[in-house]
Amino acid sequence: MSDKDLSWKFAEEFVIESPEIVQARQHSLEQGVEPISPAVGAQMAVVAAAMNAQTIIEIGTGLGVSGLWLLTGAREATLTTIDIELEYQQTARKAFGDAGIPANRTRLITGRALEVLPRMNESSYDIVFVDADAHSVIEYVEHGLRLARPGGSVLVAHALWRGRVADPAQRDDTVADFRTLLREIAGSSAVLSSLSLAGDGLLQLTKIAE
Repeated sequence: MSDKDLSWKFAEEFVIESPEIVQARQHSLEQGVEPISPAVGAQMAVVAAAMNAQTIIEIGTGLGVSGLWLLTGAREATLTTIDIELEYQQTARKAFGDAGIPANRTRLITGRALEVLPRMNESSYDIVFVDADAHSVIEYVEHGLRLARPGGSVLVAHALWRGRVADPAQRDDTVADFRTLLREIAGSSAVLSSLSLAGDGLLQLTKIAE
């Protein structure tokens, strides 16, 4: 194992998850739903805490792992989370309740994100988290930047897509979409951007106030 791989493994194992997140992660794996890694979750919680986030919208509820991490960092925030799978959301709702999060701090919307997002208020969220259908990642980020307030952040999971984005030999559509997204973001004057190696890659964008 290379030094970089050892460091990556160490960073992942450094994180201690709460029992509620551990349980939600186990449920995700049992259902075949890939959750964010512990290091990605911890990084998101730090961002949420540093921003004192009050409003968060999540594209892709899964079984609640990412939502729990975000609310760990933003203890006063309300979370709006969108997913097409009602069964997943019911499990996530229970996970939020088990973690002691009041029901009025979470709003779960069942539906296709690309149909729901146009109805959400622009410039209304401190954090937009994207972890859904990778084929639509560019559209999700476009919506995210519209929904984020000036100074708000858009966080995108799996930005290195299983290590394939960095490999020039990989040219499938999903890899191409992530590369296009990263190239456009890197050249944008509308955001500050950072690409973390945590987990499967976490792209962090901060919307610059005009």
